[in-house]
Amino acid sequence: MTEMIYEYDGSFEGFLTCIFESYAQKEVLTAISCGEDIPFMLFPVRTVLTDRDHAARVYRKVVKLSPEAADLLRRGFLTCLPDREMHLYRLVVKLLEEGPRFLRDLSDETLYPILRAVRHLNGEVHQYKGFVRFSDLGGVLGGEIEPKNRVLPLLRRHFCDRYRNERFFLYDRTHQEALFYAEGRSAVRPLEHFQMAPPDEAEARYRLLWKRFYDTIAIRERENPRCRMTHMPKRYWGTMTEFQGEAHFRARGTPAAVSDPGAPAGIPAPETPPGSGQSVPGSVP
Repeated sequence: MTEMIYEYDGSFEGFLTCIFESYAQKEVLTAISCGEDIPFMLFPVRTVLTDRDHAARVYRKVVKLSPEAADLLRRGFLTCLPDREMHLYRLVVKLLEEGPRFLRDLSDETLYPILRAVRHLNGEVHQYKGFVRFSDLGGVLGGEIEPKNRVLPLLRRHFCDRYRNERFFLYDRTHQEALFYAEGRSAVRPLEHFQMAPPDEAEARYRLLWKRFYDTIAIRERENPRCRMTHMPKRYWGTMTEFQGEAHFRARGTPAAVSDPGAPAGIPAPETPPGSGQSVPGSVP
């Protein structure tokens, strides 16, 4: 069998098409790339065009052998696991060759990295259900996040159910895509070069009110920064209202931040400079 490097469009259907092609052409894959970082070319490179019918055939086969493996395949594709395509490719190859029995062995060398990455993805999805902050931008709710994994497809149902009577968007800075929702319809779409609009005066006051609430309810005698970072990891702070600096509370066309609502002083949240959020890491922590 010929050893090859496949280049594809980065979509889940495109990845499944690569698996189909490897079997159809009797080619062993040494790497699968979406065109960004093609490895040193010891092997020939072939561009694989996405074929939804071929992708569906592969996915149906995986579901038939193991619905659990199919779920791992879908969620694993959303993770920031380095070289995730090859990890998932090896999982499918092993499933086709040996059947689903190996999925019971959580220490299996093919299965374990994917399980670990999916656990990290699930944890990040859970955190963002509480750590997302929306702003009212002229009747549309808007928010930003900086996740390590592609969490928007898994957050989609949660926020669409929670804000079913609203219009909103949630922008993923890391992967440059956004979840849009209006009138019962939602979509996740690529979105480059996005800049959040500054708040009007009412929104700026609500932001400041929330920050003052957060600062005020703290119990000074029980201040424990290490405990706070355990329950609210620091990498989430960059998009959370309560950790922002003065510029975040400056209304559109106003040179200074809006006036303080006069809440009693508490323990101020540490400010996070703009643009300090984490990018996709080289490994899953």
